[in-house]
Amino acid sequence: MDDLRDVMIKAETLIEALPYIRDFNNKKVVVKYGGSAMLDEKLQQSVIKDVALLKLVGMRPIIVHGGGKEISKWVKLMGKEPEFVEGLRVTDEDTMEVAEMVLNKVNKTLVQLMEKLGVRAAGISGKDGRTLICDKKVLESGADVGYVGDVREVNPELIDTLLDNDFVPIIAPIGLGDDYKSYNINADDAACAVAKAIKAEKLVFMTDIVGVCKDADDPSTLFSVLTLDEANKLIDEGFVGGGMIPKLKNCIDAVEDGVSRVHILDGRKEHCLLLEFYTKKGIGTAFIGDEETLYEHEQ
Repeated sequence: MDDLRDVMIKAETLIEALPYIRDFNNKKVVVKYGGSAMLDEKLQQSVIKDVALLKLVGMRPIIVHGGGKEISKWVKLMGKEPEFVEGLRVTDEDTMEVAEMVLNKVNKTLVQLMEKLGVRAAGISGKDGRTLICDKKVLESGADVGYVGDVREVNPELIDTLLDNDFVPIIAPIGLGDDYKSYNINADDAACAVAKAIKAEKLVFMTDIVGVCKDADDPSTLFSVLTLDEANKLIDEGFVGGGMIPKLKNCIDAVEDGVSRVHILDGRKEHCLLLEFYTKKGIGTAFIGDEETLYEHEQ
């Protein structure tokens, strides 16, 4: 009887997913992949399996990945101490060389994992096809952080070509400046820029938190859905701070620029993508426009 009950639960889960599979068929989704989910081998395989499944049930996923902790490790190995200003890595020529090496290694590892699951993947950086064109990041304080880029322009031709030819694009956040030098881009910013340029249905930030909570120390205060007005109010009233503010502003900007849904998910939970996309309750925080409503099957 227990075996039959388990089978019935799995069947009910599949039935619950059907309207989502229908509504998201052929829709583009950008997954910003980073944090603990990149460092834990089991979680890494879970994320790649989730993205592969999104692809196989008809979505068109794009991965934009980070690699900050791995970059810091290699910077230390070359005898330098990682330096940050206002949360940004100070990136001189030597550090940029290390960052590009590390991010390309991470990129090809993710391609390898995806190909192992029978899904075709292509790893690129923002330099390929002039996909991410950058200006040098200028801080209000005047501090020089070196080769750190602000995305000025996204050329989506290469991304669309890969999608149209049945590949999952996997993008390392390295951009090209007008001086034709490499620039290190914050992966959240790169994912947001890509999602806006291709008018993605969904943009997902995989993080090391459960989502947006009214009380950061109490997961039971998680917001499952936030409108832009509600999200701005949380910032204005001081309920979120520190590193969460840039992430929330990226979410707000993306929705304002045409991305239908933006999600903040806890990448430490296995199969968080599937749980958020294909179940009514979800597990993270979804951002929607002020005039938007829930999907019909979520009402």
